[in-house]
Amino acid sequence: MFKAVLFDLDGVITDTAEYHFLAWEKLAKTIGITIDRKFNENLKGVSREESLRRILAHGGREHEFTPEAFAELAKRKNDHYVEMIQAVSPQDVYPGILNLLQALRQNGIKIALASASKNGPFLLNQMQLTDYFDAIADPAKVAASKPAPDIFLAAAAGVGVDIEAAIGIEDAYSGIEAIKAAKALPIGVGSPDVLGHDIAIVADTSELTLSFLEKVWQDKKEEKDER
Repeated sequence: MFKAVLFDLDGVITDTAEYHFLAWEKLAKTIGITIDRKFNENLKGVSREESLRRILAHGGREHEFTPEAFAELAKRKNDHYVEMIQAVSPQDVYPGILNLLQALRQNGIKIALASASKNGPFLLNQMQLTDYFDAIADPAKVAASKPAPDIFLAAAAGVGVDIEAAIGIEDAYSGIEAIKAAKALPIGVGSPDVLGHDIAIVADTSELTLSFLEKVWQDKKEEKDER
């Protein structure tokens, strides 16, 4: 039986992706770069700094900013974003997530947040979910962002569980790759065409139940035993 579930935040627990897009779009405009929602798909699941690097490269301006100016741009984007997410509330929790957190808690399974968002603690608090989480991995303290495994390894370490005894839940391809690299068991939220056909996937979070997670885990164990 798995001992921990490591959750991404955006697209799994709630959806602040639109706020991220609007904040990046606003910042990009101030430096003469235009981004659209299609380009924004490249920013999902990656860190603030990496997102900014991709935007600057997109506009052909990646070498024009000093480290200090780069940090200021990242801060301005976050200021825009934080202003927008003040209205996030428990009503913004995705379907099925609260029930899953409660079931995990009742069964003694550890719960950790493995999000690239530095605003993860604030958002959990806004949604009144903080008390369900045994650990929140700090993206500022990991060496590399997704698809590197660092944030998931940190989340598992935060709850004192071997990473191979953990399930990771993600909605972005980079996140799924990070879970695989970490050696946890991935479950995707979204489309197999985006996330891959080699993992368990649900179309939406209402399908994420404890019994579903147990079945995915058991199926994987049986698959390993047959090898």
